[in-house]
Amino acid sequence: MASLWRAVMGDTPPNPDDYDNIEYWSNPERTGWLTKQGEYIKTWRRRWFVLKQGKLFWFKESIVTRGSKPRGVVPVATCLTVKGAEDVINKEFAFELSTRSDTMYFIADSEKEKEDWINSIGRSIVQHSRSVTVNEIVDYDNNNNK
Repeated sequence: MASLWRAVMGDTPPNPDDYDNIEYWSNPERTGWLTKQGEYIKTWRRRWFVLKQGKLFWFKESIVTRGSKPRGVVPVATCLTVKGAEDVINKEFAFELSTRSDTMYFIADSEKEKEDWINSIGRSIVQHSRSVTVNEIVDYDNNNNK
């Protein structure tokens, strides 16, 4: 878990297997600047975030191409909640993304940006949740057709 967290927080480059076959440079679900807190050194760094196919990527620059390498990636299916966190970290427009064992903090540029990110990530968590498998969806659909 510690190595996953280091990859998530950008202390080590993410494993390309974590985002293989995802064209994060093309038609993302959401992009924008967020400020993210580091895991070990609790400094805040501004990064360009891309949400695509159940993964939240971040980069140093806003120009993302096929050759760009993410500084980090979070598989949203591992996340349980995304919610406002101004009261937790005493920063305006803050929100948190939580897994079973860890919480990551982000700061948006405005209330609207914060709410938009929370909504987009929340939708992605639901869409990519492991609690519903493809077979369960197919079985459900087949039962409705009988």
